[in-house]
Amino acid sequence: MEKYKEIERSIIKKYRKEIWSKFVKAVQIYELIEENDNIMVCISGGKDSFLMAKCIEELQKHGKFPFNVHYVVMDPGYNDYNRDFILDNAKILNLPIEMFQSDIFDVVERAGGDSPCYLCARMRRGYLYSKAQELGCNKIALGHHFDDVIETTLLSMFYGSEMKTMMPKLHSDHFEGIELIRPLYLVKEQDIIAWRNSNELTFINCACRFTEGCSLINDGTSKRKEIKELIKKLKKINPNIDNNIFKSLDNVNLNCVLGVKEDGIYHSFLEKY
Repeated sequence: MEKYKEIERSIIKKYRKEIWSKFVKAVQIYELIEENDNIMVCISGGKDSFLMAKCIEELQKHGKFPFNVHYVVMDPGYNDYNRDFILDNAKILNLPIEMFQSDIFDVVERAGGDSPCYLCARMRRGYLYSKAQELGCNKIALGHHFDDVIETTLLSMFYGSEMKTMMPKLHSDHFEGIELIRPLYLVKEQDIIAWRNSNELTFINCACRFTEGCSLINDGTSKRKEIKELIKKLKKINPNIDNNIFKSLDNVNLNCVLGVKEDGIYHSFLEKY
């Protein structure tokens, strides 16, 4: 059996409970993929986006309704090693990717400043939405997973003084008719890692020009990494802590919060007291 077929089989067989079932559940309960959708699947080169692409490919082949898919890689200025690494993995996984160029790294480098990640992220999003519009897509799929949701929630609380999370889908504010979806929303990172290791796959972790040294490892300097380590410690005390945090986001008691924002407008509990 060809390697890519073994990889596909592992998703729906060996990791059916941990990955495939949770992927399908998220697609169904959050209504992420619907009949006749035209979806641009964004592949960064990491384990998460490549797994998402294979799950969506499987759903397209064997799902109950038709939809169209474009597998897209945006090259913001990768070095040759990382670019070739992504292309080689696409061949191993038998994914028909389209890679398009951008000058994001050059622009961010010229801009300077202490926070290149913020500018880079904003520019990436703009390029991706423009590409989706060019392809006539109504949805953009990103590879964020369950752990990203939990970490984002705690980051917002600890460093943003705000209670909010990463949503399974949202409408674009600037590109009418395009939605962003996250099909791996319920899939845990530990299971993605297990799938990767089981299939003896290697993916880039960080291909940023400004942190070339972390191409295959995590440098451990970010706030997200800090939160990830905190959750790991808390799970030793309460193994279900991440699931409880996630459930709390779907179980907010508005009678017991001081205030909420809706469409940017703040409402105090005193308004209905």
